[in-house]
Amino acid sequence: MTGLDPGCLGIADAPRPALPIVLVAAVALVDADGRVLLAQRPPGKRMAGLWEFPGGKVDAGETPEAAVVRELHEELGLDITESCLAPLTFASHRYDDFHLLMPLYACRVWRGTPVPREGQALRWLRPVAMAALPMPPADRPLVALLRDYL
Repeated sequence: MTGLDPGCLGIADAPRPALPIVLVAAVALVDADGRVLLAQRPPGKRMAGLWEFPGGKVDAGETPEAAVVRELHEELGLDITESCLAPLTFASHRYDDFHLLMPLYACRVWRGTPVPREGQALRWLRPVAMAALPMPPADRPLVALLRDYL
């Protein structure tokens, strides 16, 4: 069994109490130069100052794709269509008081220029440069996959 993580076999895992699952949808907006847009969580929000992929909570009765379209319009003033979203990967991460499930989509086509409507800072970065930024624990593992994808 060399090379195997005992945790993936369930050997090292102790039962943990169930937490509410929060569904959040996010997008990697990829520009013509292969850069990806990141947004910095504004002061006053949980995890303020950390850099993340744009997106947000999926409302009741809403699909993750519809949530991305809505959130990008509300937060950044961008118009995209669901057909321009390509499922890329997802994050599943246990925080102290909830479990986050976050599909990540890639999008290369949209209308408009991103404008920070909620006081957040924005940066276009190549995935290799994202490693230097502080990110939420759920977002961090997505960077390597995005780097390989692009």
